[in-house]
Amino acid sequence: MLQNFNFQDVLFLDIETVPLFSSYDEVPDEYKYFWDRKTERIKSNEKDSPESIYNRAGIYAEFGKIICISVAIFSGEELRVKSFYSATSELEILTLFAELLNSYYNKQGAALCAHNGKEFDFPYIARRMLINGISLPNILNIAGKKPWEINHYDTMELWKFGDYKNYTSLNLLAYMFNIPSPKDDIDGSMVADVFYKEHNIERIVKYCEKDVITIVQIMRKYLNQPLISEDKIKIVK
Repeated sequence: MLQNFNFQDVLFLDIETVPLFSSYDEVPDEYKYFWDRKTERIKSNEKDSPESIYNRAGIYAEFGKIICISVAIFSGEELRVKSFYSATSELEILTLFAELLNSYYNKQGAALCAHNGKEFDFPYIARRMLINGISLPNILNIAGKKPWEINHYDTMELWKFGDYKNYTSLNLLAYMFNIPSPKDDIDGSMVADVFYKEHNIERIVKYCEKDVITIVQIMRKYLNQPLISEDKIKIVK
């Protein structure tokens, strides 16, 4: 599958998500009904309650929202990194991201790449776009397409080599390939607290940008190519 991989045609991405509300107490009563039912299916033990595991709500598109999408794009030898983020408007984030996909990634050969993207990032973005009333860009609209017509790469899936019970974190892959860790400040379990308690969206954006750069570097390793040096990485505001 990677023999035709062209870094110039690929949009690398990572997303950060949080629960729709800052706490279970803030959830409207009619919405609690659905979360309570969801809790019955996802709780780890009998002590888990809808309130105690509400911090997990952000990983489900029906109960969470996107606060940041960081992308990495090659322009010649330079890797350009840009983030779409907002503390108040998911609609704004998704609208701008959809415009990017429709403008530059609606062509033959264009592809997306993320870590665990096929199970998380790509479907989460698509679901939240529909919830926000945004038409799906063609590259995300996979309904009815044949597998070979879907240009989605997933660095976690590629590492499985057919071993479907295997899960490998981005941080572990970075460690094994001697790539600087993207989790040197916060990790995914801390994002909701940083967002709702610290109100520090900029800290989350930096974390998300580190993740997407790491995804690029891991793909470079998969293809036995040298890592992108720091002087070739540009953060675009």
